[in-house]
Amino acid sequence: MLIAGREVALTNQDKVFFPQSGATKGDLVRYYVDLAEPVLRHVERRPMQLKRYPNGVEGEFFYQKRVPVPHPGWLETVRIEFPSGRSADFPVITEAAGLAWIANLGCIELHTWHSRAHDIERPDYLLIDLDPGETDPWSHVREIALAARDVLEGLGLPAYPKTSGATGLHILTPITVELDFPDVRRLAKRIAERIAAQVPLIATTTWKVADRTGVFVDYGQNARDRTIASAYSIRPTPDARASAPLRWAEVADVEPADFTIHTMRDRVRSAGDLTRDIWEHRVSLLPVFERVGLAPPGAPPGRRVRG
Repeated sequence: MLIAGREVALTNQDKVFFPQSGATKGDLVRYYVDLAEPVLRHVERRPMQLKRYPNGVEGEFFYQKRVPVPHPGWLETVRIEFPSGRSADFPVITEAAGLAWIANLGCIELHTWHSRAHDIERPDYLLIDLDPGETDPWSHVREIALAARDVLEGLGLPAYPKTSGATGLHILTPITVELDFPDVRRLAKRIAERIAAQVPLIATTTWKVADRTGVFVDYGQNARDRTIASAYSIRPTPDARASAPLRWAEVADVEPADFTIHTMRDRVRSAGDLTRDIWEHRVSLLPVFERVGLAPPGAPPGRRVRG
């Protein structure tokens, strides 16, 4: 099939991937092609980890870091070295045809790194991931998200919310590409602690799952080779939910089930791409370290900071 000038081999397009909604593998491919512009705004030139569901959401899935061989000659890849000394070539999507190729592999979700292929070691956004436990109501997630907005904006940081498409909510802060992952994670931890302190009865930053009481304000995703489902990604849920960018005015009443493979086109047509300008609002995190009482990167050991 010809997609944006590229020939892409598509297979088994009539296979039902989401039995509850009846959506097929072909529907998944068409969804990503139709929304290629906003999707690429988030996944373009990022290493992508493949999570493949060859038989849809009710079948087995497997992870694949290395790009399949053979693969199209026009597909870009990036080689990444791991601490073990091993390396892997990851696919890097740059165009609509690449999205179709990925979806045809059975990749329902688009799992991307927080950095781009040209600068693997330094992320271009800070992430706060609100991750509820089984007994945490969705209303708590919404309340904590609004507290997170207040904390981030109080620190002078832009904040873009989106449903995760599963059980939680993501808040992205676009940042200048200047800090390594450990420094961004260190700052994200302090910010997460401030958020949890605003709503201590329903939020926690406790790392050990057994000791948590409340929604986990997860800062740990700000680490090398961690991935999240990107904005507009479909998730492997029975109703084919999508990770949907939100206006802050929508957060207090948002219901994740409203955004699916069947509704997101209309959502984008009516609301537009709410993240269209996200990368135009990158900020430096360097001044924020001292605002939260942390020594900035490169500061002499033992330096005392007020915060």
